[in-house]
Amino acid sequence: MFKSDRVLALDVGSGKMTLAEFRVKSGLAPRLMKIATAKSPEEAGDVASLAATLGAMIAGNGFTPGPVLIALPGQSVFPRFVKLPPVTPDKVASMVEYEAEQNVPFPLAEVVWDYQILEGATDLEINALLVAVKRDGVSVVTEAVELSGLVPEVVDAAPTALYNAVRYNYPDVEGCVMVLDIGAKATNLIFIEEGKCFTRSIPVAGNAITQEIAKAMNVPLEEAEHLKQDVGFVALGGVYAMTDDETADKISKIVRNVATRLHAEVNRSINFYKSTQEGSAPVRVLLTGGTSLLPHIDTFFREKMQVEVEYLNPFINVAVEPSAMRGDAADPMRLIRLGNVVGLALRHASRCPVEINLLPPEIVHQRTFMGRIPYFAATVAACFVALACWYLYAGKMATIEGAQEAMAKARQKDIKAEQTRLDAVLAEEKTYERKVETLRGMVEARTRYARVLEHLRDALLPGMWLVEIRPEPAKGTSEWNGYTLLRVKGVAYEDILRGKSGGDGAKAVDDFLDALCAEGEDGEGTSPFLPKDAKNPGAGSRIQASRPDDSRVLRTFEIELALKSPLGVFTEGE
Repeated sequence: MFKSDRVLALDVGSGKMTLAEFRVKSGLAPRLMKIATAKSPEEAGDVASLAATLGAMIAGNGFTPGPVLIALPGQSVFPRFVKLPPVTPDKVASMVEYEAEQNVPFPLAEVVWDYQILEGATDLEINALLVAVKRDGVSVVTEAVELSGLVPEVVDAAPTALYNAVRYNYPDVEGCVMVLDIGAKATNLIFIEEGKCFTRSIPVAGNAITQEIAKAMNVPLEEAEHLKQDVGFVALGGVYAMTDDETADKISKIVRNVATRLHAEVNRSINFYKSTQEGSAPVRVLLTGGTSLLPHIDTFFREKMQVEVEYLNPFINVAVEPSAMRGDAADPMRLIRLGNVVGLALRHASRCPVEINLLPPEIVHQRTFMGRIPYFAATVAACFVALACWYLYAGKMATIEGAQEAMAKARQKDIKAEQTRLDAVLAEEKTYERKVETLRGMVEARTRYARVLEHLRDALLPGMWLVEIRPEPAKGTSEWNGYTLLRVKGVAYEDILRGKSGGDGAKAVDDFLDALCAEGEDGEGTSPFLPKDAKNPGAGSRIQASRPDDSRVLRTFEIELALKSPLGVFTEGE
């Protein structure tokens, strides 16, 4: 069994996979016990290769299979930062789901998504971080993890895991701090500022350097990668002493050119952060990621950005077991790449500022079911025990049946009396059940008002608002028979309506009526209103009036909506 105080953290990078084992106790800092790295499979969607690589890491380094927390690479997730109006907590989820439909570039059925309300909410807005990932992509990783004998518990994004690691190890930072995570395929920027969290992925990183070296030196990509790691460094600007190695000098200039491109993208991201998130310019830069280990890259960004630049240390407040410092981790500088796994381990150690979980729903349901199995087993065992007890009881009763026959007859009268009282209780219970059903029907009828109003709100066109909604009974009937009509009056900006309907504002109002009466596919989104009836206009929904005002800036309209089923009338005493 996996020890209760141990947790595995898996960072699935685009170029390298890292698996770490931490000892985690509640209220205490995590302690790194084991660490292993391996090259990521070239085919991103190959479950078998990923599982084989992970299995080799587990077997070759003595990891004990058990629950694992996973970090997906930043370029594979879609982070979006949305601002919500101040609403009650019960409405936040529905508003975030609407924002997800608008901002995620895929249908929500094809992604796994989660959100986090960020710090710094005001009376005017709530800041939320929305993170989504393609369902196919995260399923490849979780399936490989399960094939390796591990149990996926949390699926996080690398930028948010790194954000948690920095907040834990640098709790007293002042001003805006930017983490520059330079990986293989992409560079992740994480802006950390009081009340703010912002991430962005830039497609300029280590692979871009490798490709430029291969192109300039006319060598295969694999050889270019070796050249980058063996002799690559960032050439210093201005006049500097050249090395005796002509190849190294040439490669250093290639590296500097790519670093200059990256710096330009970083500047654009900083300006975007300042303009969209009302953030500040970074006063400190923390470097991490495999490509950040290239010599002089810290000097390059220090000269370009004119701010303090240093390497991220994710182990300021996290201990490291001496036995873990071997192999790839023996070099202390290599530990700067472990910010992601430290951030994952913190999810088990304490409450983190950002807790995103992109675990596929089917695994969540499976874990819920597995958690109930002990209760099912206990129920079955209890049934067997009950049957055994009943068997023993019946045997004993058979031996003394004669002696107790008289007593049984004497008790029969009492039992009948008890049965009579029980029947009375059951009859009273049925009476209350009927009352409960009546009340439930009344509650359901009340909720129809809310659904009708929600349907009206969802169908509103941009630039359109309602000024009056009045239910009316059918002509010649009393309101106690229910409301069969809904009279709606509204106002809209004429220019916006024309832009939506090819220059005809009246047509836009007609389109609004069509949207109100439209039926959804597969029975979803069914309209509560009857559609227009061309043969008998009085039997369906219709437009009573639609005209622009004298300034032709606004258009007023009145619509009579025929309800498919009447809305009931309830008094305060009901």
